[in-house]
Amino acid sequence: MRLLIVGQLEGPLGTAGRMATQRGAKVAHIDSIAGALNALRNGQGADLVMCDVTLDIAQFIDSLKSERITIPVVACGIGADATAAVRAIRAGAKEYIPLPPDADLIAAILQAVAEEDQTFIARDATMKPLLQMVDRVGASDASILITGESGTGKEVMARYIHRKSRRATGNFVSVNCAAIPDNLLESELFGHEKGAFTGAVARRVGKFEEANGGTLLLDEISEMDIRLQAKLLRAIQEREIDRVGGTQPIKIDIRLVATSNRDLEEEVKAKRFREDLYFRLNVVNLHLPPLRQRIADIVPLAEHFAKKYAKANGLPERELSEASVGALQAHHWRGNVRELENTMHRAVLLAQSAKIEPEAIMLSGQSFAPSNPDAATQNAQSRPPAAMGGLVGRTVADVERDLIIDTLSHCLGNRTHAANILGISIRTLRNKLKQYTDEGVPVPGGMSEERAVS
Repeated sequence: MRLLIVGQLEGPLGTAGRMATQRGAKVAHIDSIAGALNALRNGQGADLVMCDVTLDIAQFIDSLKSERITIPVVACGIGADATAAVRAIRAGAKEYIPLPPDADLIAAILQAVAEEDQTFIARDATMKPLLQMVDRVGASDASILITGESGTGKEVMARYIHRKSRRATGNFVSVNCAAIPDNLLESELFGHEKGAFTGAVARRVGKFEEANGGTLLLDEISEMDIRLQAKLLRAIQEREIDRVGGTQPIKIDIRLVATSNRDLEEEVKAKRFREDLYFRLNVVNLHLPPLRQRIADIVPLAEHFAKKYAKANGLPERELSEASVGALQAHHWRGNVRELENTMHRAVLLAQSAKIEPEAIMLSGQSFAPSNPDAATQNAQSRPPAAMGGLVGRTVADVERDLIIDTLSHCLGNRTHAANILGISIRTLRNKLKQYTDEGVPVPGGMSEERAVS
């Protein structure tokens, strides 16, 4: 856990830093927002920023967003100042911590951030060979390609690999290739010099340099433009990169992990992915099975998410009833672990008794894919034409629009989650939603951009 404290270190803020250090965090301190931004631009990574509420937190968070630096910010200030707390939260801070600090509160926030990144639950027998493979190759520097359906936990697996590696004390840096426009992804990966292009107001260290000595995750790499793939291949082969607008190559020392929810061999055949890059990445392949093939993991994951969201919402912990366990295990989980997490979040909010009963578990997409694929095939073959009456007479575009809008509503407007459940890229989803908005169709959550997740 890397904590960056922004503000004057004397007094209560310094005490908070010492408490975090005692809890195992690596703490860095910078006294101004401008200094913090420069440090982050220059590759000083952080998992969490704790910022003095007397500083301009709104400007700080706006700058982070405009420069695509994704780090949660927690505000802190003397006393329980409700006005300051509201102002900080409205500016985008995740939490407000009153000072002098409470050691348990500091520990809880650090633990919440750590759990978000590190929770890895795998008890099903299908996962055992996978974990054995990680144990064998984890300490090496071999590139690893993690494949699997959307929502299976590929980024969580990548973090697990990093913790098992000899680079565990180094940075783990993640880039979602599907969430960053093509014209910005090169700068995000390799960095840029001041003035290299319009909007390059300062030199920015890229993700390759930030991950130096650690692990770089290229999430959903199949979404990367094929022209940029050539530059990525050179970086992997030569172990050096060129900043956009730079004049000198920069040596790098990273362990590369990539993920994809697509069949990269098919992408290679279709000329959408470079064959030489595929072989560079695919030194070790780990295929994460879908949740419907990991039945023994469903209940432990559900219980973990139930505890997580009960705590996050200040609600009492509730156990799953036997009927709820049966419902969860029988579901097909098209959205995999991510869909299960959303389901349990809703269940925690909707539960009205000492246990989580089936009426609180709103399962989605049951009309699209039954839990037994073999049965689906048999039923489709024997189903009379009248069973399609609900779709006959409708255009494919109409059905697609309803599916996309319903899925987005199910995900509470979160585009990244919706795209993963639908099995399309975030870029495709954005284009569809823009089309629907132009046509006057109400879109859940509006057209605002969202932070991307894997």
